[in-house]
Amino acid sequence: MKQEIVQQKSVVLDAKDRLMGRFASQVAKRLLNGEKVSVVNAEYLFMSGHPKSIILDYKQKLALKDKANPEHSPYHSRRADLFVKRVIRGMLPFKKPRGKSAYKNLRVYIGTPEELKISKAEKIETKSPRQVFEDTIYIKDLVEKLGYNKG
Repeated sequence: MKQEIVQQKSVVLDAKDRLMGRFASQVAKRLLNGEKVSVVNAEYLFMSGHPKSIILDYKQKLALKDKANPEHSPYHSRRADLFVKRVIRGMLPFKKPRGKSAYKNLRVYIGTPEELKISKAEKIETKSPRQVFEDTIYIKDLVEKLGYNKG
């Protein structure tokens, strides 16, 4: 009985100036195909829509608490890399073994770490902020408005 060692292809994706939903769906597809994906510059992804309404929607989501025991309430991260990682997780069949193993192959970074500066980062083609007709908000600005401070 031979065990096959499957080599996973590792890829670094640059998220700078990319539309978050389209970018996340492409990353999820690559993860499900068995690639190891590292996303750099996660704070420079953007969402389309009016910034005030996006911020208001996320603040309402953060305000949801279990009245009986607030510790049992859902936790929503305010850090940009974890915020993006959660969006990508939502596009995976996370509760099934295939989705869990794909999610383990995902790394998301704020900025570009030293060990990944050596490798060339790919750009996924999505719309740029100038091509979107609506207003946009960067993830960096959104998480700052939700209460994340770097200090």
